[in-house]
Amino acid sequence: MKHPLPALADLVREVEALVPAAIDLTRRAVEINSYTANVSGVNAVGALLRTAFDWPALEHTRVTGTVYGDHLFWRARAPGPPVLLVGHHDTVFPPGHFEGWSVQGERATGPGALDMKGGLAVIWIALAALERLRLLERVPLVLVSVADEEIGSTESRPHLAQWARGASCALVFESGRAGDAIVTRRRGTGVSTLRFEGLASHAGNAHAEGRNALWAMARFIDVAQRMTDYSRGLTVNVGLAQGGTSSNTVPAHAECSVDLRFEDSESARSLLEALSLAAEDAARSVGATVRISGGANRMPLDRTPASLALYDEYAACARAAGLGAAEHPLVGGGSDANTVAAVGVAAIDGLGPRGEGFHTRHEWVDLASFRPKAEALARFLWQRLAALEGA
Repeated sequence: MKHPLPALADLVREVEALVPAAIDLTRRAVEINSYTANVSGVNAVGALLRTAFDWPALEHTRVTGTVYGDHLFWRARAPGPPVLLVGHHDTVFPPGHFEGWSVQGERATGPGALDMKGGLAVIWIALAALERLRLLERVPLVLVSVADEEIGSTESRPHLAQWARGASCALVFESGRAGDAIVTRRRGTGVSTLRFEGLASHAGNAHAEGRNALWAMARFIDVAQRMTDYSRGLTVNVGLAQGGTSSNTVPAHAECSVDLRFEDSESARSLLEALSLAAEDAARSVGATVRISGGANRMPLDRTPASLALYDEYAACARAAGLGAAEHPLVGGGSDANTVAAVGVAAIDGLGPRGEGFHTRHEWVDLASFRPKAEALARFLWQRLAALEGA
């Protein structure tokens, strides 16, 4: 027999009491370098999280990474379509580039303090408060923390998609935005790598016999960059290019990588098709060939009727916790919110603590925002449970 649902005020008091422990959890996580390629560091943070979320109400699954660190999943024992809580425990800073934890007033500086070890701590507060009131075992939810989000979740994506299927909604705790605005739209992202193969020859004695792969690539780059259309939210950026061996040799090899951003699935399809045709035309024009790999890796996070309803529901909880809750304009970068939305789950993002400077050496998190951010999540889960149980 289930006990009556405790008052929401009791849950809010538990949230407030847990904030100091959550800040300490964030500090310990930040002090471990978890650059995506630093597998031992990423897994050390993962071990810290496994201990922090080790409650009887949650069943834990660890998916061992093959290239990157381990991906972590927890499922509550309660039946029903779960609320999906999404985070990641890797960061963008290689060892020695930006290290340590320092606090001045309510501002804590350190790698991942905002993006997104602080976001994981906010989730921890809300779930720990539910656990203290013996409610966690009654809430259908899945918690995810992946080890490769900062490089596009290349390895974790299929696992995350599998766990997301059947969820009632997804809440993603990436860095909080100014004014606590909630993210409902993100552009899709992709990366294509193009390898041009020509024919080497001596630039002086046999220039006409060569097939210049660099020239083919240069022709492609000029066409590709012109595909950017700001009015459609479409950008193409050739950010890496290399080739050749010496100035007096017609280059046989050239390679470039192209960053792609788009607002809808049809734009992604047409852009990839146009890039392929441009590459083939450029290669053919100098007698070279081209091979293309990669493509779209995150489809857009679209604003749908379901995600708008989720936004309204969560925004009410955020306002009750003393936060702002405006809808954020379209975000240019992708996140795991894109991944779960692609399998049909309504998702919102940017629910982590406030701060500034993620992906920079002055990244900081506002410690005063931990309590209201966690309270918003706790209120949301409490209300979902109350509706589920008819309380």
